Amino acid sequence: MLVSDFHYQLPPDLIAQEPLADRAASRLLHVERASGKLCDRWFREFPDFLRPDDLVVFNNTRVFPARLYGRRSGEKAQPVSTQNPAAKDFLKGQIEVLLTRQISDEPNEWECLVRPGRKIGVGERLFFGDDEELQAEVLARGKFGERRIRFSPTPDFFGLIERLGHVPLPPYISREDRPGDRERYQTVYARERGSVAAPTAGLHFTPEILARMKELGIATTEITLHVGLGTFQPVRADRVEDHTLHRESYHISADAAATINHALDAERRIVAIGTTTVRTLEHAAHQSARGRVQAGSGEANLFIYPGYDFRVVGALLTNFHLAHSTLLMLVCAFGGTARVLDAYRHAVEQKYRFYSYGDCMFLE
Repeated sequence: MLVSDFHYQLPPDLIAQEPLADRAASRLLHVERASGKLCDRWFREFPDFLRPDDLVVFNNTRVFPARLYGRRSGEKAQPVSTQNPAAKDFLKGQIEVLLTRQISDEPNEWECLVRPGRKIGVGERLFFGDDEELQAEVLARGKFGERRIRFSPTPDFFGLIERLGHVPLPPYISREDRPGDRERYQTVYARERGSVAAPTAGLHFTPEILARMKELGIATTEITLHVGLGTFQPVRADRVEDHTLHRESYHISADAAATINHALDAERRIVAIGTTTVRTLEHAAHQSARGRVQAGSGEANLFIYPGYDFRVVGALLTNFHLAHSTLLMLVCAFGGTARVLDAYRHAVEQKYRFYSYGDCMFLE
């Protein structure tokens, strides 16, 4: 299977650069998988698509300001902690570090992406903040340029990250992050800190939508997958089967697993909010001989592409994803490649807004 099979044309002006003031005002493309029928709706209508016995599963991960600006050892300090410079405006010695996965608490080690990548070597020390209150050492370099770094001990690491860090908006949003993104690039039900990117299907929900679902008697539960490199890394192989997904940390409580498994045993539909929820549930089901969701914590790297046999998920709410991405491949696995790409062409023709701050589609 070729990566080039997952291609579509997208005019740049359809990439959403700003979130809507009203989360629920997003458009929703309803896709009937069996017939291929498409219907243009609004997200505030989403509860009406749910069945009384559905179980809706959310990813409650919380985005933290994982992008840091600082300097390399041996270079003059620059006041970078309060500004988000564009890459072309980097000053001498200035660096950007995107924390993607915490490897350990003690010592505090992280997997990260760095820029400028070629110049940051193993053994270098990195400094963040005007007073250099946050420091790290580069321990290793990965296959695709990622780094492993260790932070010096500090009594309030995440407090410093909250103060010095920037919201890691995706590269296709061509503007600096702003204070408002700290709330808006976050689901209203976000609880567990750990993601470097939002589970974007959940960005459309409001307290009112959730209350409406409760009024309708729709059951819900939550799992956690911390979004990291596995979600947005580019596919560098020509063949889909040659790509390997990075691991991302997840947790499914015993209560959540029991709720999901009871629904499956009763042949109720599991509605996944976002591709991260899909991957977590399907990965957890692979850990069980019975095909039921296994409770616990771990690292998920299940790569879902066409031909995959879904064990848990029966309906999916998702945003529109980049061409050639593993996220688009997952959606095509669920909805059928031809039908999903036809839906994408329809969305382009109807001028839907694409990607993180854009509109969504519901496949059932």
